[in-house]
Amino acid sequence: MSAAPAEMKENAEANAKWLDAHYDPVANLYTFSPCIALADLQGDGENKLVVGDLGTGVCSMKLKVYRGTSMMSENTLLDLPTGLVSFFMDQHEPRTPAIAVASGPFIYVYKNLRPYFKFTLPTLEVNPLEQEVWSQAKEDMIDPLSLKEMLEGIRDKADIPLSVRSLKFLMLDQQEMEAFVNVHKQQPIRRQTVITCISTLKKNMADEDAVSCLVIGTESKDVFVLDPEAFTILSQMSLPSAPTLMDVTGQFDVEFRITVACRNGNIYVLRRESPKPKYCIELSSHPVGLVRVGKNVVVGCAQETLQGYTQKGKKLWTVYLPAAITAMGLMDHHSRGFQAVLVGLASSEVHLYRDKNLVSTIKTPDVVTSICFGRYGREEGTLIMTTKGGGLMVKILKRTAVFEDRDMAPGPPLAQSIRLNVPKKTKLYVDQTMRERENAVAMHRTFQMDLSRLRLAVARAYVKALESSLTPMSSSLAEPLKMNAVVQGLGPSFKLTLNIQNTAACRPVMNLAVSFLYDETLYSMRSAFFQIPLLVPGLNYPIDTFVECLSDKGISDIIKVFVLREGKSAPLLTAHINMPVSEGLALN
Repeated sequence: MSAAPAEMKENAEANAKWLDAHYDPVANLYTFSPCIALADLQGDGENKLVVGDLGTGVCSMKLKVYRGTSMMSENTLLDLPTGLVSFFMDQHEPRTPAIAVASGPFIYVYKNLRPYFKFTLPTLEVNPLEQEVWSQAKEDMIDPLSLKEMLEGIRDKADIPLSVRSLKFLMLDQQEMEAFVNVHKQQPIRRQTVITCISTLKKNMADEDAVSCLVIGTESKDVFVLDPEAFTILSQMSLPSAPTLMDVTGQFDVEFRITVACRNGNIYVLRRESPKPKYCIELSSHPVGLVRVGKNVVVGCAQETLQGYTQKGKKLWTVYLPAAITAMGLMDHHSRGFQAVLVGLASSEVHLYRDKNLVSTIKTPDVVTSICFGRYGREEGTLIMTTKGGGLMVKILKRTAVFEDRDMAPGPPLAQSIRLNVPKKTKLYVDQTMRERENAVAMHRTFQMDLSRLRLAVARAYVKALESSLTPMSSSLAEPLKMNAVVQGLGPSFKLTLNIQNTAACRPVMNLAVSFLYDETLYSMRSAFFQIPLLVPGLNYPIDTFVECLSDKGISDIIKVFVLREGKSAPLLTAHINMPVSEGLALN
């Protein structure tokens, strides 16, 4: 019963921040975050939604463009799209971006919603042993069974992988092999890789409409940077594993940084003039999302965690999520200077995280498969999502929406992640450190000697306080008692008042007595033993008695006071009272 009000409160908070602009559950859009983008394709100041639709996976792959809530145009794709980006490829007027769609080994470039250029990845080196075997098959020197045995041996031992033709041949049944060889043996062998991810990199300026290069990752563990006009390869870098996710920042002519998540579960950082990775981040599980926020990198992992790293690979924080990640995207609101990470979950929720803090939760009618935030039409803060069932959702951020950091993640508090302003090491500090390293044994011995002297001094002071202190001291911690004594009068009669208090929180103290020890040749007391009533916590109990001074020599002594429990000889509380000098003689 208690969960319902909490859920209603979360929905109310989400509705207070977002407007539901559009929801079409039968839009038939099947895509993911790398295949969705926002771009002003016609230069009219209105951004359009460009989607690489996967269709059913076998057919109906299309490039769709939406304007508002209606589809504006569509183009058929020959293969499944693996990524889609918008970029400016030249300085020509009017300034309209082009769309690059990565599909198989090709990049299809569209300009003004029409096909413009097709780039093909360079072919890879063919295994010479494989080529020799197919040459023998071409001359009918070997039969299909022998061809299969030889290709299997090459596949198991060779450094260069087999081509697609050979791999397909090894998958066939025996009765289909001969027909396959007769069809393909006359054709030359080609080994072609495919594109796994795509992004853009500014050429020489950081402006929003600056010319950008294309950056592509391939199945052959390579990363290429393409010239935006001639579509030639400007740079080639290699990775230990095939890339799956990519984030790029910087300018190609100045300095750039390419952060790549690979299939082996690691993240690598590539930099300018470095053909191999500069840094490596080892993850505990495979990455399923990669977003750069400022100078930090946020990684979504398969084990339902969100992790933050610096650009050099230092781990900053970890957030444990309630469900698996289905989509990730960056929320960059330029006018407010607000950056956060949008995370779609398998529980039909979208969480908004700023660093490790959950700042907003959006309930969705279906599981979200792609997320895109930006300017749509003329509205700045628009959130576009597609769902698992093919639906399309559009939400608009309210102008009155305020996001507050709520540290809801378990673990250390938010203040612990703030770095301390540690001053630089001075020469004096370094010299002191060297001295401590060289004389560690002697310094430790001196410290132990000083500590022993301190303990001896404390013990002597304690004994002295026991012998002559006016402050009452308890010999047991079992009874929380407090007592002070007041002497009144000029003599030879003195009034001695003991104020006893029980300092316990709620437990009364009973069965106590007070006893006095004094020199009977100097003083006399009417009663040297008193019963103490039950002591209620917090109340002060005064006990009065009279002391007569018997000497006329002007001397004084100490009267000792003991608080005892009935039937016990060890005192619970002890006090020493210095009696004043009597100014008269007692009359007998």
